[in-house]
Amino acid sequence: MQTISSAALRSRIDANESVNLLDVREPAEHAAYHIGGILLPLGQIMLMQTDEIDAMKNEEIICYCRSGSRSMQACLMLETAGFINVKNLVGGMLEWEEKYK
Repeated sequence: MQTISSAALRSRIDANESVNLLDVREPAEHAAYHIGGILLPLGQIMLMQTDEIDAMKNEEIICYCRSGSRSMQACLMLETAGFINVKNLVGGMLEWEEKYK
């Protein structure tokens, strides 16, 4: 599993680079604050309910959650499911909000 720092992701977003973001938090967390992308809670990923993102198996996907723990689990599960380029946002939304909100 690869990781990406909040600074590196912010640079890519600021440069208008196309990035595939995957929020693995719960809907209420996503509604409160998010940085975009697809909402697919970790529970669904653990049940292999990934139809919404299956077409992206060969693309880079950057997973994020509150602290980086759930997104790390999601990355490992997605790799097991055949996704080849998943990255975990280190520090999650806690670090992102501290630096950029």
